[in-house]
Amino acid sequence: MVNEGDADIASVASLLADRTRASMLTALANGLALPSGELARSAGVSAGTASEHLSKLTAVGWLSVEQHGRHRYYRISRPEVLAVVESLANMAPVQPVQSLRGARISKALRLARTCYDHLAGTVGVAVFEGLRDQGGITVTDGDWTVNRNARVFADIGLLTLPTTAGRRPQARACLDWSERRHHLAGALGAVVLRHLTEQGWCERTQGNRSVTVTKAGWAGLDTTLGISREKLLAATS
Repeated sequence: MVNEGDADIASVASLLADRTRASMLTALANGLALPSGELARSAGVSAGTASEHLSKLTAVGWLSVEQHGRHRYYRISRPEVLAVVESLANMAPVQPVQSLRGARISKALRLARTCYDHLAGTVGVAVFEGLRDQGGITVTDGDWTVNRNARVFADIGLLTLPTTAGRRPQARACLDWSERRHHLAGALGAVVLRHLTEQGWCERTQGNRSVTVTKAGWAGLDTTLGISREKLLAATS
């Protein structure tokens, strides 16, 4: 008979206690597969050093890797990994910005960014609150219920809503590290971000997790969800 003790939290924490690995996991938190060279640049290390760290994360099953020609592409393979990264981000101190470019990226990330496959940042929180206030989502004692017949979904052009996605909840709360409030995650969160992108309201930024809201997007969000561009930009200035 095998006697099992407590979970070995220290072994997991040690993987995230390295700045290079933490930077790589943060870069992969947009849910996309990235080449090792891009991950090396995001962490500020050489290709050889990046390869060593990526091998460790792959060996424990945190990352999956695909070979395409000469390039190896990595992605987060377990949603629990992202949950840990986001949870730590909510507790971690903010690093000082060292350049104008860094300040610009930081401001963009706080305004709107991807959190795995859903929308986060000031805009992400505002989208959730707009859907909630217009009856699309009901929050009761921490449980999120999607009201499928709510008019607000038709208003934003979202005609097909997810039901269930295996063990994934239809909608759930995700605490936003920059806003300290909740944005929308779960299957609905993924569908909403994909829909806003497909209809040209949002555009992903190459090289980081920030999301740009287009001119048409700001107009649409204002008309359908009451999200004012001026108010949100003032809140992040």
